[in-house]
Amino acid sequence: MSDFKLTTVIKKIRKLDKFVKGVQGGTSAGKTFGILPILIHIAAKYSNTEISIVAESIPHLKRGAMKDFKKIMIATHRYLDMRWNASDFKYTFANGSVIEFFSADNDAKLRGARRDYLYMNECNNMTFHAYTELASRTKKGVYLDWNPVNEFWFHSELKGDDDVDFLIVNYKDNEACPESALNFILKAKEKAKTSNYWDNWYRVYGLGEIGNLEGVIFNNWKTIDAIPSEAKLLGIGLDFGYTNDPTAIVEVYSYDNQRILNEICYKTGMLNSDIAKVLPNNVIIYADSSEPKSIDEIRRYGKMIKGVTKGKDSINYGIDIMQQQEYLVTSNSTNLIKEFRTYTWDKDKQGNKLNRPIDSNNHICDAVRYHEMETIGINRNFGKYNIY
Repeated sequence: MSDFKLTTVIKKIRKLDKFVKGVQGGTSAGKTFGILPILIHIAAKYSNTEISIVAESIPHLKRGAMKDFKKIMIATHRYLDMRWNASDFKYTFANGSVIEFFSADNDAKLRGARRDYLYMNECNNMTFHAYTELASRTKKGVYLDWNPVNEFWFHSELKGDDDVDFLIVNYKDNEACPESALNFILKAKEKAKTSNYWDNWYRVYGLGEIGNLEGVIFNNWKTIDAIPSEAKLLGIGLDFGYTNDPTAIVEVYSYDNQRILNEICYKTGMLNSDIAKVLPNNVIIYADSSEPKSIDEIRRYGKMIKGVTKGKDSINYGIDIMQQQEYLVTSNSTNLIKEFRTYTWDKDKQGNKLNRPIDSNNHICDAVRYHEMETIGINRNFGKYNIY
C-alpha cells in the first residue's frame, strides 16, 4: 500500500459525535479502513490515550483489523517496528498512547483495565455480554462495525438511544474499493434482478442494508480455541479450486462424541504440488472425485487420497449426514466459520425454499461433506438418495 485515501467513509464516521458510534455496512465499504485511521489519529495527537480493538478471536484480528492497522500505519509513515509488541499485540506511540488488540473470547480481558476508546470489529459476531463488559470500562467512546446479515443486539438494545449514532455505508462511499471487489458487487447487482439469493446478498453486502439469510443449513456447531490433546484425527476433506474458487482443506477429529473441524487451507492458485505439500502423510484424504487427474497426481506424492462417491443426490445426502452431527470448529477456521454462517438453502423467484443449497459459500463445507459421506455415510442406508 503506497498511499492512503481520505474516503467518504472516513469523512462520514468523523462526523459521528455520540458516545457509541455504530457503523453498518456492506463488503468493501471501508468500515475498518474508516475507523482505524481515526483511532490512529487520536492516539498520535493525544498523549497517553489507551485504545482497545477487539474481534471475536485472535485469528480474526490477525487477518483483519491488526493487518489493516499496520497497513495504515505504514501508508501514513507512522509505523516503527520497534514500537510493536508482537506477544501482547500492542503498539506504543512516542507520546505514550497505546493501541492494543485482543479477542472477545478472553474473559480476563473483558473484565480488565479501563480504556479511553473501544473498537469492536464485526461486533455482530460477539455477544451483548462482551459489549457491556467492554463498554462499561470505556471512558470516551465506542466504535462498532458489522455486516448487516440480520438484526442483532445493536438493533434491539442500542439503536435509538440518545448516546448512540447509527451510520450505514456501502461500496459507493469507498473511493479506495478494489476494482475486483467492485466488479463482483456490480455483477451481484445484476444477478439480483432475477435471483432471490443474490437480491438478498446485494442488499446486505452491496448496499449495507439489513438482510435475512433465512434457511441457514448448519446451526449444529460452536467454536473452540484449540484442539484437545485427546482428540483423534480421523481424516481430511479436500475440495479442489484454482482461479476463482479456493482449494479448501479441513481436518476432521473425533472427540467426546463430537466432531472437531480445523481448517488448514483455503487458497486460490494452488497447483497439485502445492496441495500435496499442505497434506500430511499417513492420513486418509477424501477429495472431489470430479478431478481424477489431480487425485492421481497427488497420490504420486505419497498421499493417501481417494475420490468420493458422487451423484444426483450426493450433496443433499452429505448435508443430511452433517446435520445429524455436533461440530466444534476451531476459532482459527475463519473461512469455515464464515461459510457455516452463510451457507443456505436456495429459493425460487417467489422466495420459496428449494430442496437444494445455493452454489456459493460452500467450498470448505464441501470438503467436510466429502469426509463425512465416506466415513459416516459408508455405514448408512442411502434410502431416498441417489448418490450414484
